[in-house]
Amino acid sequence: MPAKQERRLRVGVLGAGQIAQAAHFESCTKAANADLYAICDVADDLRERMVITHGAEKSYNDYDRMLADPDVEAVIIATADAFHVPASLRALEAGKHVLCEKPVGVTVEECVALKAAVERSGKVFQVGHMKRFDAGLQAAKSFIADEMGEMVALKAWYCDSTHRYPMTDAVQPLVVTSANAKKPTTNPKADLRRYYMLAHGCHLIDTARYFAGDVIAVQARLSERAGIWCWFIDVEFASGTLGHLDLTVQVRMDWHEGFQIYGRNGSVLGKTYNPWYYKTSEVDIFREADGATHRVLGADGHFYRRQVEGFARAILDGTPMEGANIDDGLASVEAMVAIARSVETGKPVALADVTGGV
Repeated sequence: MPAKQERRLRVGVLGAGQIAQAAHFESCTKAANADLYAICDVADDLRERMVITHGAEKSYNDYDRMLADPDVEAVIIATADAFHVPASLRALEAGKHVLCEKPVGVTVEECVALKAAVERSGKVFQVGHMKRFDAGLQAAKSFIADEMGEMVALKAWYCDSTHRYPMTDAVQPLVVTSANAKKPTTNPKADLRRYYMLAHGCHLIDTARYFAGDVIAVQARLSERAGIWCWFIDVEFASGTLGHLDLTVQVRMDWHEGFQIYGRNGSVLGKTYNPWYYKTSEVDIFREADGATHRVLGADGHFYRRQVEGFARAILDGTPMEGANIDDGLASVEAMVAIARSVETGKPVALADVTGGV
């Protein structure tokens, strides 16, 4: 890991559950320009164990007390989806910068309200779409912007696997749980159609938007057979690019995620790995100009740490936002809602017309 810089962002993490343990605590301790300053969780047993394990300076069982700490400059919101917007609003009101886990919210209306609060605050607000910090995807993005010319079509797929848990359990830290943890009033996994879209669909949508820009409308079909949820989604991009997305949970094969992009001066073919392997995507960039394929090799694949460092750079150095902003987060939620409405009606749905949640 790179050496720590002299000036570092002091981060407080809200929530000591699975995503914080697997990603955010380590990312803050490893980031060159950030520190894990505080951990906040209502479960005293879990929080104190995490404080000792990861070396946080402060421990809070009350979110407002952590927000009142003047040494906390920014917060990472690593809670259940239902708490994202309320926790973000309180942090912005307290004058803190925010990195909020994805999806940024669960309804269009609450995301619109959050966008207004972000704009009033003047603070940096980043959504945890960490795939934007995959060096392979970044190389593809640069080629698209600088060399490829007009994009003709994009196909992208995100297929979670029945075999993911034995594989990820081997590489992730043992996740510690507590009976005292705060949970949403309803079980998020009670409705798997909704849960899979929020948990996985937001990644697929954000990747497509990262490459091809704004989505205007979608038309989606859903198959729920053999214990497999499969969405096929035709996407209308503002640019005129043809789009097709495949979200399938859970395939009877290994993790299967990637994309194909066709443009005027070349094409891109990408294979993305389960994020917990911290392995940069294999992205082949075909340049028509030299008739050759180019691929980034040996790249840093710690997307979560790179995400924190990008967040800190935007705050400390005033660099342009590299991650997903509130507009990206809102657009992702709008697209997920539009997909749900299209499945229900069998018709195309414009993102500008959607309300409510998935």
